[in-house]
Amino acid sequence: MGGVRAIGQTQPADSTSLTIRPTDDFTVNGLGDHPAWAKTDWLTISAQKARPKPLTTRAKLLYSTTGLYVLFRCDDETLTATIETDYGPLYNEDVVEIFLWPDTSVPIYFEYELSPLNYELPLLVPNLNNKFMGWKPWQYGPRERVQHATSAWGGDKRSRASVSGWVAEFFIPYRLLSPIVQTPPNRGTRWRGNLYRIDYDRGYATWAWQKTGGSFHEFGRFGTLIFE
Repeated sequence: MGGVRAIGQTQPADSTSLTIRPTDDFTVNGLGDHPAWAKTDWLTISAQKARPKPLTTRAKLLYSTTGLYVLFRCDDETLTATIETDYGPLYNEDVVEIFLWPDTSVPIYFEYELSPLNYELPLLVPNLNNKFMGWKPWQYGPRERVQHATSAWGGDKRSRASVSGWVAEFFIPYRLLSPIVQTPPNRGTRWRGNLYRIDYDRGYATWAWQKTGGSFHEFGRFGTLIFE
């Protein structure tokens, strides 16, 4: 598993590849304080569509034999989130997103969104010549379900609350990604993917690990996730 790097370090924001380190399984709590997260560096997600006051967005990824762990830490001022149901149009409010494209032989990828209020939107997306549609999971039992949790600091975790920021932490089981993931990744496995954030506090603002021309669904612009 290699040496442990300092937790305060960040990986270059303009890199087109991201190394994902291995971990044993753990339970997410929305705080991002499990010791496993100290094994990897923060990745700064760059602003794509700017807003008047810059807000820092950072992320970390880890993987186990059963799934992928994702952690976002988002500086913020207001939790612009009113939707209180899963599968809602979360992208119309504050949200973080990850897109995973494990099998690049087919134009099908997985999209996962999580709001500050801890509501989720998991989708499988076929994208044919820029015509795409998201499909919700049919089998979404305990073995397939994403574990997710959120928290806020500098204020309460509630709609329209004034805060200093919020955290999103989730675990995506490989079972949910079947059949585009048939075997768990191991050392040397490469997927394509991207990380995003949307904020609506002062108009529409976006962040992207790999910048797009406007649509988050430009999968040809995804970066490379390298499993260590």
